[in-house]
Amino acid sequence: MNNNVYEELKQRGFIEQVTNDQEIPKLLSKNKISCYIGFDPTADSLHVGSLVPIMALAHMQRFGHRPIVLVGGGTALIGDPSGKTEMRKMLIESDIEKNVQSIQRQLSRFISFDEDKALLVNNAEWLKSLQYIFFLRDIGRCFSVNRMLKAESYRMRLESDEGLNFIEFNYMLLQAYDFYHLYNHQKCILQMGGSDQWGNIVAGIELVRRKKNKPVYGMTFPLITTSSGSKMGKTAKGAIWLDGSKTSPYDYFQFWINTDDNDVIRFLLLFTFLPLEEIKKIQHVENEALNPIKIILAYEATRIAHGKIAANKALAATQAMFGQRQIGKDILPSSLIHKQSQEASNNIPRTEIDEERIVKGVMIYDLFAETGLCASKGAAKRLVKQGGAYINDERVFSAHVSLDMNSFKNEELTLRAGKKKYHIINIKKKNEKK
Repeated sequence: MNNNVYEELKQRGFIEQVTNDQEIPKLLSKNKISCYIGFDPTADSLHVGSLVPIMALAHMQRFGHRPIVLVGGGTALIGDPSGKTEMRKMLIESDIEKNVQSIQRQLSRFISFDEDKALLVNNAEWLKSLQYIFFLRDIGRCFSVNRMLKAESYRMRLESDEGLNFIEFNYMLLQAYDFYHLYNHQKCILQMGGSDQWGNIVAGIELVRRKKNKPVYGMTFPLITTSSGSKMGKTAKGAIWLDGSKTSPYDYFQFWINTDDNDVIRFLLLFTFLPLEEIKKIQHVENEALNPIKIILAYEATRIAHGKIAANKALAATQAMFGQRQIGKDILPSSLIHKQSQEASNNIPRTEIDEERIVKGVMIYDLFAETGLCASKGAAKRLVKQGGAYINDERVFSAHVSLDMNSFKNEELTLRAGKKKYHIINIKKKNEKK
């Protein structure tokens, strides 16, 4: 683990742009600071597309910094034009409040709000009480309309058919005021967000500089797309939600296990807390060897979002449906999946076979019959012919193959008949005989 959260975030692929790449690393290594990210409460659940900023806040907390989650109950009444070509739907206050409460429950899986280790604030608390004339005189005069119009978020809307609504034009001022308010009341000196928030973040930094003559900082994250170019979290079935009632833990698990081969390592870095050095050791793994790594990715992502019990159930359901795949203990050893896999393995029937017999060679059909996976040797041969026999999760193509010591992994061999029937063969050493 790095000593500096900046290096951790950088090596994991979180950082796209910072306002001062010389000062921020020093600041984060020498001091414990407060930082914030804003989330729109436009729905009662966040989705996978919000995971990068959420995980960034979680990393900040793990390194001893204090995350501030700002839920935009006030700005949601207006709507952020960033990244949009049309005006957002207006929400009523009661719906926004329900969404805020739901979002806090979801974020509590990632960030601890105990003992003031993190804060959740709603900018409605201070924005709704602003007096318009005072705001224009005190805050509005700090902004150049010419500079605002150059911001990408505004330029996109100006070029769209719908254009930019005046109420949305105020959004940058309000987000900048959020930073100013959190600096004054929470000593917050770093705002983070998606790459589309760069203009809004810089506006907040400039406002604090002009009003307080103090340095504050900004950091943005890249927009995460899959290797196919699609937006992260968008599937044919719709968004992948963090709320378990909208996307079940099992479906959430399946989303991650179906990750494209080209995205597996990148997603391990971004969406799990597994150590960098362990992930680097497997970065050149390809093809079929990636399958157990995908299971670990799915397990860790589900465990973080929904808890260990839900992740264990999703793993068990997946194994029951598609078969139990062996996951080597040397693959990402810090993953808690190994303990769960061991517990599951302990419940699988086992048989010990003398080492001398294995050295001579044992026919596959003999093992399937002796362990009870098949009623007879003939039934075992038919199972192989039908493609339903597996040794160490690899399909057997001939029943007339002799297994020897080389067939065992760590002195263990797993037989499988069909999708759900397992049996483990262990080697009984000479000196273990009574």
